[in-house]
Order: sequence, then C-alpha cells, then structure tokens
Amino acid sequence: MRATTNFTMLTDFYEFTMANGYLKQGVGDRIAYFDMFFRRIPDGGGYAIMAGVEQLVQYLRELEFDNSDIAYLRSKGCFCEEFLDYLKNFQFCCDVWAVPEGAPIFPGEPIVTVRGPVIQAQFIETMVLLTINHQSLIATKASRMVRAAEGRAVLEFGARRAQGTEGAVLGARAAYIGGAAGTSCVLCDQYYKVPAAGTMAHSWVQLFDTEYEAFKAYAEVYPDDCTLLIDTYNVLQSGVPNAIRTAREVLEPMGKRLKGIRIDSGDIAYLTKKTRRMLDEAGLHDCKIVISNSLDEFLIRDLIMQGAQIDSFGVGERLITSRSEPVFGGVYKLAGIEDTQGNIIPKIKISENVEKITNPHFKRVWRLSDNATGKFIADVITLHDEVIDSEQPYTIFDPEYVWKRKTLTNFSAEPLLQQLFDKGECVYLPREIREIRSYCLESVARLWGEIMRFENPHRYYVDLSQKLWDVKRALLERKEH
Repeated sequence: MRATTNFTMLTDFYEFTMANGYLKQGVGDRIAYFDMFFRRIPDGGGYAIMAGVEQLVQYLRELEFDNSDIAYLRSKGCFCEEFLDYLKNFQFCCDVWAVPEGAPIFPGEPIVTVRGPVIQAQFIETMVLLTINHQSLIATKASRMVRAAEGRAVLEFGARRAQGTEGAVLGARAAYIGGAAGTSCVLCDQYYKVPAAGTMAHSWVQLFDTEYEAFKAYAEVYPDDCTLLIDTYNVLQSGVPNAIRTAREVLEPMGKRLKGIRIDSGDIAYLTKKTRRMLDEAGLHDCKIVISNSLDEFLIRDLIMQGAQIDSFGVGERLITSRSEPVFGGVYKLAGIEDTQGNIIPKIKISENVEKITNPHFKRVWRLSDNATGKFIADVITLHDEVIDSEQPYTIFDPEYVWKRKTLTNFSAEPLLQQLFDKGECVYLPREIREIRSYCLESVARLWGEIMRFENPHRYYVDLSQKLWDVKRALLERKEH
C-alpha cells in the first residue's frame, strides 16, 4: 500500500514450484508471452473500468528477495540452491503493457501483457491479477453508481466495512477513478490525494443534552462547512427544525450559511421531499441534502425516479466490497513463446466452454471510434505487428459469428495497450489521480447508452483481425487431429 511496502512474496506457492522447475529443466530463460483478460463483466453490466495500474507498476519496480525470503524458501526443502541463488540476485527484465487506468475494458481483450523470461513472467501472475482485479472491480461498481446518480455527487464511505486495510485504501482510490467525488478514508487522501470529507456521527448528537446543543456546538466549530446529521431522533419533528434553528441563531449572525443536512435512515424518498420543503420555506434553498444508508446503483436510481430531493449520496459497504458481485474474475494465460531464433510460437488453451478458449500470439488492442459522433464503435485485437489504417476502409467481424461483418469508414483507431516496462526498466509516466478520474468519466461518456444499461445491456464488440482469427482457427483445427 505504501511506497515502502514490498509484496514480492505475496504469490501463490505454485509460482515458486514452477519457477524452480523451469530452472532445473533449463527453460527458465525461454521468452514467453502472457495476457491478463477477463471473461465476464460484474453485475451483468456492459463495460468495466481498468484500475490498479500504478500499484502494479510499484510492485514490479520493487521486486526483490531479501535474506529472510531466501531462508524461508530454503526451509521448505523443495527448492534447489541454484534457484535460491537466482532469486537472491533477481533482476526483473520483462516488457509489460497495460490498458490505461480509467479506460472502459471488455471481456476477452488483453488488459495486461507481459513478455519476458518465463521464470519471471509466470512468477508475477498472482500480483498482476490481485492488483488489477480488485481495483477494476471497485472502479466498475463506482462507475455504475455515479451514472445512476445522474450528476449528483457520490462519496465513498465504506472503510469500516472493507476487507482489510488494502481493501479500504485502494478501494477508495478505485472508487474515485470510477467517478466518486471523494472518500471518508483519510489515509487514501494522505497517500493518493483522493479528497476526504466527513462531518459527524450519531454519537456527536447523543453526547450533548439536546439535539440543538449538538448542532449549535458543531456550527460554532465549523461555521464555514456545517453539515448536520438530522436522523438521530426524529427527522421531521426535531432534526430539521433544529437544523433550521441552528442556521438562524448560530450561523446567520456570523454571516454564514448552513451547508447541508444528512439523513442516514428511514424512508429516504418521503423524508427528503418533506425536508426540502421545510428548508425552502425557511429560506435555506442552498442547503444541500445528503443521504447514506446501504445504497447501491439500483436504490439510487429508484430514489431519483421517485422524486427524492437529494444532492449527494454517501455509499458504503455495497461499493467498497462490490457486495452484489465481489469477484472480478481476471485470468492470466500463456499466449506464446519464442524459439531460439526469436520467432513467436502461438499457444492456445482449449476448453469445452467456448468462452474459456484463449486468443493466441503476441497481440495489440485497438479501440475504434466514429469520427462523426466521437463514440466508440468496437475494439479489435490484432497481431502485434499489425496496424489499423484509419485512412482506409476497415472490415470488422464477430469472431464467433463470422458472417456478421461491417466495413468502417470515417473512423479513428487508437492502440489501447501502453508500455509500462521495457526490458525491466520502468517507462510508465505517473498521472495525477484527478486526471485519471477525468479520463474515466470522459471515456465512459463515449460509450453508447445501450451499452450502459443496468439490465440487458447491448454487447460491445471485441473482434479479432483476420490474421489473428486465421492463427486461432489453425491452432483449433490442429488440436482436432
């Protein structure tokens, strides 16, 4: 989580057994190509959001085995001394590419590609998956909630319900990338500059003899940023009246305005409509209404449809844990190896489940967009040395239903994977977190509305180039004999 944290040993044990085996068999230096991709979008959605790249870069930059690591591995009794010496002098030398954080991503396409000695490219599998899977899951969930809010701010309030410290801090970071306006997590603000915000808990109100005294005390301490929690006792009979009284008797004499009120329980639609009317009648038209309490994208959508008067949402456990679907499901598969002359030998995984058949070879991903609308049309996976020339008509086709074809003109083609490491040297240029968030919001806005439906979204096509499809077909036909 912090810059000083080293996660080299956070891996599955079989990564060590395979690495030791590669070395003993004399194939550890064989150049291999691995892809990370995912097969299904969480919550039945139409798109996911890429996140976690900066933490992946940090992990790869800090790969090293110290003496305690070597001593532990020696104690297991199953690794040769040659392998332990290799780890002691470990130098990462792989090439790595990844989709930029904040970009919409889709099933089947490589979102991380690693090329390098198989002993290294295989070893990093666990952390590649852990890092990208977790943050992409939370960023995707946040994006859904932000869209449901229709321009109203969504704040991440889930640290106390997260799965551990990493889940709380990096989950808040991912939620911000997905479009959340801020977080309650102070550590995430300190480390990653995600704006932290918060006011009071019910215990503040309970500590004082009366609700009004609690509000008065808070307003005196924070006159410029006063938001009051009004549901400790009774929202309409005491909470709102005491908030109005605080505005009139405490804040307005100081030349200040009541910034907002928060409701954390009850019939939110009914209470917010009544509260808005009471605030407006008191001249507090600028006082914002914030709600919290086990929210998700569907409840947010329904509240807005019911006419609830809400300016912002505080979302906790259902965002920070992606409670409705808590697994992203990215996988890491071998796509090719090099022979002694440097020629790429494509590799494919066959399965009875069609969705588990992998795309072979060293590949690139292109995002095609319509020049007239700016909207994304489709993604195309090509061989690594192919270039899509947007100055010429280009035909895309469904790799499963190949008769479904479309010839594009007046389009743009952008390579999606960006290089992070070149022969082990980091070439990634960090971006400000606000820049990543803006890029995400702008990119999602370029998706067609049909793709963004919560139920039964239109499928965004990820196609194969003709050359790649031919390679895959040849491998499949060869396996049949």
